[in-house]
Amino acid sequence: MTVDTMRRPVGEQLRGWRERRRLSQLELAIEADVSTRHLSFVETGRSRPSRDMVLHLAERLEVPLRERNRLLLAAGYAPAFQENSLDSASLKPVAAAVRQILAGHEPYPAVVVNARSELLDANSAVGLFLGDVAPHVLVPPVNVLRVALHPDGMARNIVNLPVWRSHLLERLRRQIATTGDPTLHDLLDEVTGYPGGEHPDGLDASAAVALPLVYRHAGKELTFVSTLATFGAPLDITVAELAIEAFYPADSETAAVLRSTTAAS
Repeated sequence: MTVDTMRRPVGEQLRGWRERRRLSQLELAIEADVSTRHLSFVETGRSRPSRDMVLHLAERLEVPLRERNRLLLAAGYAPAFQENSLDSASLKPVAAAVRQILAGHEPYPAVVVNARSELLDANSAVGLFLGDVAPHVLVPPVNVLRVALHPDGMARNIVNLPVWRSHLLERLRRQIATTGDPTLHDLLDEVTGYPGGEHPDGLDASAAVALPLVYRHAGKELTFVSTLATFGAPLDITVAELAIEAFYPADSETAAVLRSTTAAS
């Protein structure tokens, strides 16, 4: 979010989120159980919303926690949600859970990222994906989308690059639509400029039950499917923005290679 956006009155910002969610004033008023007249007055600045009303509308609009704090500040209230680092004492149980998930997923790759796709943690199996990635792509803060799509990154070994690239770019576009984060706009501009193309029709739905990542490693084609997990009911911004992407072998050959690689290390 830009400085200009942050300085906008809370009513304008709420209207922006409503329009982003493609809701009319009537639809949001019904969803939030408030009068259309009052909602209109809030959006136009004729009425200053209470702290509870800001949070109530933000919840109905599924505004990210970070942006809810900005709405509160714009309305003249203190932020409601803390942001602690993952290595802080207060998030020690979360960090322990993350490490347990990563370790338990071995010998299969898994990564932990924040809302901007920056790598926060990973298990050792991720090294399989990084062996041919150029050092300059791995300069911190490491961005997993950049690593995946950069021509000096994983892209050179992704067999089904146009399809996988289309999947990642569409996921990023959906994230931008949800959060409105300008940093993600910049990231999208960057990664769409990389070579590799996009697959206009996606993957034939009859070909697989989930979109696979086909990755070339040591002369073999390994096939993965992935899951994306988040923490339920987060009240901390860092926790709300955490995501764990875990890769699973899609066939017995891939599973055997991963097990043998771990056994040899």
